[in-house]
Amino acid sequence: MVFSPVTHVLFDMDGLLLNTEDLYTIGFQKIASRFDKHFTFDLKAKIMGQQGREFADVIIRELNLPLTVEEFLNELHGYLEELFPESSVLPGVSKLLYHLHNNNIPIGLATSSSRDTYELKVVKHQELFSLFKYKTWGSSDPEVKRGKPHPDIFFVAADKFPDKPKPEQCLVFEDSVNGVLAARAAGMQAVMVPDPRLDRGLTSEATLVLNSVDEFRPEDFGLPPYPA
Repeated sequence: MVFSPVTHVLFDMDGLLLNTEDLYTIGFQKIASRFDKHFTFDLKAKIMGQQGREFADVIIRELNLPLTVEEFLNELHGYLEELFPESSVLPGVSKLLYHLHNNNIPIGLATSSSRDTYELKVVKHQELFSLFKYKTWGSSDPEVKRGKPHPDIFFVAADKFPDKPKPEQCLVFEDSVNGVLAARAAGMQAVMVPDPRLDRGLTSEATLVLNSVDEFRPEDFGLPPYPA
């Protein structure tokens, strides 16, 4: 396959850089279990990439939970305060981020998370996430009007680069269907690293689908190759 060369790279976080999607699932199921409901992977796939209030509303409606959005999020936050600091970095992530940083490729974080949950997630990974000079937290940034699959977050994130790259100059890394749709709607190429349980028929909008970040070949997109 032939891909267009890029100069800037944007990264989602949950489920791509860190295993925090698994931790969210634990929290969601704890809430659902109180009402004898089951949080399924199909529901998970539907909400991945959304902002907090958006996914809370969907879960409440889909599972018919007797909670307001605020009640749901407050209960969830209590669980995640314990879970998130134990997050782990996913395979290939450190290698790629340090490689891009060391080769002066501008990188940015474009996560739907809020600033406060981000801080919990990176407690043990400060050095790695310090590589991101430009960060966008979708649930906290007033400029991000709509969550993924809308393109807002990627336009805002790209605009933080001082040289203001065009959308076609940006490559997005995502794990969710909503994230890929947002990247494509922004006019950017999207490398998708989906959960292995996801129906591969839902990955068709991605520019490239990988099983792991470890499989990525930077030179395929005109970026410096890993050293031999």
